[in-house]
Amino acid sequence: MKILIAGDGKVGETLTKELADEGHDLILIDRDATVLEATAGKYDVMTLRGNCASMDTLRDAGVGDADLLIAATGLDELNLLTCLTAHSMNGKLHTIARIHNPEYMGQIYEMRDRFGLSMTFNPEKQTAVEIDRLLKFPGFLKRDAFAHGRLEIVELRIDRQSKLCDRTLYNLPAIVNCRVLICAVLRDGVTYTPNSGDFTLQEGDRIFVTASSDDLSTLLRNLGIVTHKVKRVMLVGGGTISYYLAETLLERRVSVSIVERDPEQARYLSEVLPGADIILGDASRQTLLDSEGLADSDAVVSLTGLDELNILVSLYANRRGIPQTVTKLGRMEDTSIIENLPVGSIVSPRKLSCNNIVRYVRAMQDQTGAAVAVHHIADGQAEAIEFHLDGTAANTDVPLKKLSLKKNVLIAGILRGSEVIIPGGNTTFRAGDTVVIVVSGDTVLLRFNDIFE
Repeated sequence: MKILIAGDGKVGETLTKELADEGHDLILIDRDATVLEATAGKYDVMTLRGNCASMDTLRDAGVGDADLLIAATGLDELNLLTCLTAHSMNGKLHTIARIHNPEYMGQIYEMRDRFGLSMTFNPEKQTAVEIDRLLKFPGFLKRDAFAHGRLEIVELRIDRQSKLCDRTLYNLPAIVNCRVLICAVLRDGVTYTPNSGDFTLQEGDRIFVTASSDDLSTLLRNLGIVTHKVKRVMLVGGGTISYYLAETLLERRVSVSIVERDPEQARYLSEVLPGADIILGDASRQTLLDSEGLADSDAVVSLTGLDELNILVSLYANRRGIPQTVTKLGRMEDTSIIENLPVGSIVSPRKLSCNNIVRYVRAMQDQTGAAVAVHHIADGQAEAIEFHLDGTAANTDVPLKKLSLKKNVLIAGILRGSEVIIPGGNTTFRAGDTVVIVVSGDTVLLRFNDIFE
């Protein structure tokens, strides 16, 4: 497909990488020639310097025969104008706009047809939702939901004291005493798909476990991971993510304090979040964090605009014994650099946003059997993809042990009606099921039937 991406920032570059890897014809538009040159040096894409909302620029980019435009600049108004202009020039064009300002969310939904919007995405809101999910289940590094939240893939780290350390997958059912499936293991930067019961888990492994949402508490309890309800959270950095997250936490009667160094932003937060404790100060000063009750917090979430500061704050919170830490990384691409550092859960706004857009693009390519959801796991080395099976699904009612699947493809979970099925060799799937597939390596699955040899 021919896709125009307006805005070569963090989100735009991540989208460029993901969509270029899938073979799409991409044209990247930005005002900054230096940024465009850097991106063009990394990926096989065309670039165009100019104002993405200008009809002349869009015409030069070939908007007339484009299939999709993604407006991902840092300005909501520019994104909306770009989509409006582009759609007026090509009525068949699909458009996706990045919107982050909370004040716009309601009216954008009501006016989406007037702006010619096919979809909007909000990296800050999505990140806040992800962090809230993590805070509800301390103990998991990451959680990805499928099948309307009935099935999840959760990430855990194996340390020396873990009940799973040096144990084979044969031992797993007796240890966790609930139905789960380890669908991927990240070890020393390499992703493995366990395909036999004698696979041995080792200290330092990050494992990705498929389980029913109802079994998550049982899984943590039987692994000896002590969790407690989060009652007090400190947010470091008072940006848009903190606003969305604080709003949600306050609704759940969680005590929230926000550390923000900019006086004007701190004043704004105190007005829109009257239930939160707004602290004006520099989060890089450990004495400030201590004096404002860091040690009494159940969780510390580092959300400043500097990755380095977020990492340092999380390291300090861990040293002070805070039960749960969450670290936002905005620019760092290779998170394996800090894989062994105790920074808790890592969230990346741009990667969270890209998951939904990639799913939308794949659905545009082939409506029949297309993915319902796409999540990246194992530091982006694997994908967990949700499909809803219709009458075109191949090999229905055939036991999984008799199927010939492509290399590095694993059927991780099935939802049938209200029943969550963690698959075994005798499990079958049928039309109407929701199926979650995990795939690693270079394999790209556009349709469910692509999983078969």
